[in-house]
Amino acid sequence: MAGWAIAVHGGAGVDPNLPTERQEQAKQLLTRCLNLGIAALRSSVPAIDVVELVVRELETDPLFNSGRGSALTENGTVEMEASIMDGPGRRCGAVSGLTTVKNPVSLARLVMDKSPHSYLAFSGAEKFAKQMGVDRVENDYFITQDNVEMLKLAKEADSIVFDYRIPKVCGTGVQSPIQMNGLPISIYAPETVGCVVVDSQGRCAAATSTGGLLNKRMGRIGDSPLIGAGTYACDLCGVSCTGEGEAIIRGTLAREVAAVMEYKGLRLQEAVDFVIKERLDEGKAGLIAVSNSGEVAYGFNCVGMFRGCASENGFMEVGIWD
Repeated sequence: MAGWAIAVHGGAGVDPNLPTERQEQAKQLLTRCLNLGIAALRSSVPAIDVVELVVRELETDPLFNSGRGSALTENGTVEMEASIMDGPGRRCGAVSGLTTVKNPVSLARLVMDKSPHSYLAFSGAEKFAKQMGVDRVENDYFITQDNVEMLKLAKEADSIVFDYRIPKVCGTGVQSPIQMNGLPISIYAPETVGCVVVDSQGRCAAATSTGGLLNKRMGRIGDSPLIGAGTYACDLCGVSCTGEGEAIIRGTLAREVAAVMEYKGLRLQEAVDFVIKERLDEGKAGLIAVSNSGEVAYGFNCVGMFRGCASENGFMEVGIWD
């Protein structure tokens, strides 16, 4: 085996004027999560356990848009979603519409391991969480003052672009430059989190978690919980995506990476580059990926992506911009 590799992300599409302090906070969190995963991999923890461990850490910190710190719906509440996939056997679990589950990625894992299903949502997912005895909290736990203020601005403004904590507000009558499915949207919060891992046995896994769009309609489901769109893992690779959910869904972005590796014979970085260029149409997104041979790769077609990656050969990188 070529050795383990790991990558994490905190969302694609970053305000180019993001304050230096916030950039450093993001890099510190990504570095902490990378080191958490590296320590687990050095202790021979399986890939599926490592992706869950790392994403739980990202969900617990309010800096990015998942778990605590999730973007707010139009009603000022949180509806979270997550998915996880184990490459061997392509086992998977996903959840949507969560309002009380402290770590959505762990409930997705339980759907995979402890239920006959692959995907549970809203009241059914909450009922399953209660039955499984996972940590549950009041919805207020997930809501931060930053997000309350951003929701207020989103409702008052015609356009708020990219990093939802550092908005750019356009004046009345200015149409939003961000579109989904050809329609302008009033807010885009890209800071989904994810992790992909290949362990020393060549087993690949992936997990993704998010609070979704800020000011989204109640009941909206994005790409993050959709296997093959926001998350995918198989014998060849593991992939986690971030960005414009509707574009990622249309392009089945995560699965496409595996498909072009399998059917075109591309190496991992070649596959990532091809998919970002050819499968997003006019959408903006990014992804991280690992292969069963120990490769690690990432790509994005927007302004920046919070990401970090490392491999057993000593390589380690944490960055935001190109």
